[in-house]
Amino acid sequence: MEKYRQIVFTKPCVAELLEKELPELAPTQVAVKTVISSISCGTERALASGDPNVSIAVAEGIEVKFPRTSGYSSAGVVLAVGSAVNDLKAGDRAAMCWSCHSEINVMPRHNVYKIADSVDFTSAALCHIGTFPLAAIRKTKLDVGESMMIMGLGVLGLWAVQLARIAGAVPVIAVDPVKERREKALALGADYAFDPTEADFVQKVKEVTCGGVNTVIEVTGLGVGMDQSLDCMKKFGRIALLGCTRNKEFHIDYYRKVHGPGITIIGAHTDARPKHESSDGWFTAKDDTESILKLIAGKRIDPSVMIDAVYSPEDCGEIYDRLCNDRSFPAVAQFDWTKLD
Repeated sequence: MEKYRQIVFTKPCVAELLEKELPELAPTQVAVKTVISSISCGTERALASGDPNVSIAVAEGIEVKFPRTSGYSSAGVVLAVGSAVNDLKAGDRAAMCWSCHSEINVMPRHNVYKIADSVDFTSAALCHIGTFPLAAIRKTKLDVGESMMIMGLGVLGLWAVQLARIAGAVPVIAVDPVKERREKALALGADYAFDPTEADFVQKVKEVTCGGVNTVIEVTGLGVGMDQSLDCMKKFGRIALLGCTRNKEFHIDYYRKVHGPGITIIGAHTDARPKHESSDGWFTAKDDTESILKLIAGKRIDPSVMIDAVYSPEDCGEIYDRLCNDRSFPAVAQFDWTKLD
């Protein structure tokens, strides 16, 4: 049986590149040889460190067990297809959704998307991650000319900056305490970039938006991030909660910050979407993925410019030790599986 290698968290903050046996393909499965896989820092830090809150499908209080795996946004080349798959073939270039950091991914057909020759693997490997902020922006019902603030500039926030701009948000306001991330957001199209730790942060936001922002994508997942977002909003504003709030111990003055000004709070987890049919503001994963790929192929957006670092999977032990313990870890990083011996 053919062997392949996969990154596995064997215990808290310890990652190893382990050899596994390739299973036989089911009729509706596709085997893809991975070229690039993207690191989603927030989710993967939680998984690697043993945080219990990594899935809304997992009941509260469940004991955390290792080993764990991760790496849900990748791209590569189709190796083989199951007997019931007739619209993909070996050699096709593909983007993968809900994949793993693995040399070969065996995927359900519906999570594999053929990509155009004009779409590079680096960009395609960020496609699935890009569907998360795209869904959040859709849910705010952003109108052309409305303002949008992105709170938190990791990979999701940087994606949101670019998508907000092409969706017609004016101004696009990027917020993060890290100077380098703010500078990067400006380079990607943000009109303003502010530090939320500054005493006059809220005043600055209200000055550039004539009284407050219409829409917010909250990506920090922190209570303080949501609280500050609410402080910055215009009456009847809409805030999409995209970042995973893994710690529920925070308090909001809902009476004064939500109830009184008529703020709409929208759950924007990527699983909070229809399964089969898109409608206004509520798109399926398939439609959002195809939208992202069309934007890349049409040169409307270039995700590859977000990349800060590229690593070999063989260095995964060091990489995940840094991710767990160093908050200055790059915002957008990938594994290049062609670097394997």
